[in-house]
Amino acid sequence: MSKDGENLKMRSKKLLPGSGLTMLNHLFLLIYVALSIYPIIWMMFYSFKNNEEIFVTNPFGFPRVFRIENYIRAWTEYDIVTYFRNSLVVGFGTVLLTIIAALMFAYATARFDWKLADFTRIFVISGLFIPVQIVLVPLLILIRDLKLGNSLFSLIIPYAAFQLPMATMIFHSFLRGIPFELEEAANIDGAGTFRTFVEIIVPIVKPAIATVSIFVFLSSWNEFTMALILISEDRLKTLPLGLLNFQGAFNTDWGAMGAALMISSLPTILFYLFFSNQVEKAMGVSGAVK
Repeated sequence: MSKDGENLKMRSKKLLPGSGLTMLNHLFLLIYVALSIYPIIWMMFYSFKNNEEIFVTNPFGFPRVFRIENYIRAWTEYDIVTYFRNSLVVGFGTVLLTIIAALMFAYATARFDWKLADFTRIFVISGLFIPVQIVLVPLLILIRDLKLGNSLFSLIIPYAAFQLPMATMIFHSFLRGIPFELEEAANIDGAGTFRTFVEIIVPIVKPAIATVSIFVFLSSWNEFTMALILISEDRLKTLPLGLLNFQGAFNTDWGAMGAALMISSLPTILFYLFFSNQVEKAMGVSGAVK
């Protein structure tokens, strides 16, 4: 056998384990995707069925009749539009407030050298270990004293406060990886601190902003406990609270509830798809220094 043939045979032997491993990885990913997508597909089928089909005749199969009236009832009779709008306002308000506060705080602790910077950062991040349940009563008293009761601000401000530690931790670790030469070059060109932050730092941390936005939005969109305690007026309820209206004392409209669940899931899916490219993007800071 020629030397080229021996080399080709050796290379093919080296590729065999890698090819098998790649196939196993693809198989594992396909199984994972199927397990992840199945609940969404099941919920979509469930939203087109009636109570008998959901629990007795056809709990897991394809709908025998597509009952569009479930969506009509969810949209009209159960006032899902109001709950949907309130959740959107609270979700985007929480994301905006969290990102502004956490990014500015993380920038001050990660890029500037001042006393107690590390202590302040650790103090804020320690909020990750505080359960929501132990602060509900003090929070309710504080909201009452600030005259914010029964308003969407009574949800946005606590939600942002509880998301601040996580967002600060992500932004701080991201900012520490940015070369200081970028700010030095901006200072040489005459840019001040605020201009450097807005025009240099913020564009670089877009992947981190997208990641934080997804986590914060999902958390505020699905939050139930604080909303149940702080909101009592029906016109201000968010979707997790509004879904309780589908349950009656003697009967529950499960088909309309499934339609409402499907409607409430769409914004979170679209929000993730919108920011997924930023999350997966490489930061590319090394080339920015040049």
